[in-house]
Amino acid sequence: MRPGAGAVLVLTLFVGLAAAGFARAQDAAPQTCEVPSHLLSTESTLPKVAEAVKNARPLTVLVVGSRSSTILSSENSAYPAKLQAALKEKLPSTPINLSIELQTGKTAEEVDANLVKLVEAKRPTLVIWQTGTVDAMRSVDPDDFRGAVEEGVAALQNAGSDVVLVNLQYSPRTETMISAPPYLDNMRVVAQQHNVPLFDRFAIMRHWNDAGDFDLFSTFHGTDMAKRVHACLGRALSKFVLDAARLDQAQQN
Repeated sequence: MRPGAGAVLVLTLFVGLAAAGFARAQDAAPQTCEVPSHLLSTESTLPKVAEAVKNARPLTVLVVGSRSSTILSSENSAYPAKLQAALKEKLPSTPINLSIELQTGKTAEEVDANLVKLVEAKRPTLVIWQTGTVDAMRSVDPDDFRGAVEEGVAALQNAGSDVVLVNLQYSPRTETMISAPPYLDNMRVVAQQHNVPLFDRFAIMRHWNDAGDFDLFSTFHGTDMAKRVHACLGRALSKFVLDAARLDQAQQN
């Protein structure tokens, strides 16, 4: 990668959502940002989450993410806050404690070094680990990436937490700049091997773009679309978590 290209990719990936589509959104009808059921289904389960809810214990969630987990100057609009709000709505009798640990600019291997310490400090029921973007940007060897994610997931499970993996965000403007498939495929392999749910953020966002819900290719600056995308991601992720915990409707709102 030529000098300066990394900075361009960071700007494109992480500011792109906040810099896209405001003008189009103003004229468009309200989007539903529906997600096809197959993108929110998983055979893997979250037994710790289910146990906490069934026994009326607090549900403690730790989001380990990167810059795309936030919206600058608008943290309450980012998907972790929207996830917490959606979980509180569906589980009104369960205290929902959510915290975020940003690992900005770090590869999966670099994040591994802090995971156990984070879990020991927070003692989360559920860890949502968003990873892959930085590795793809740096062209980390896909096998090394898979090994790092596998090691991290194993450490989290050994520490007693449920785990949900969240893969890269989708951006049609960067498809020719980075190669996402090897990292997407390797996260899927790790998820299957360790029986953890994989929230396919990449496929979900690509669906929204293709369906016309969001124009992720636009370059118009603004934060409106970023907030709407994060709101949709938070709601979709909450449904994904609750379904993976196999909670029936009687246990929800």
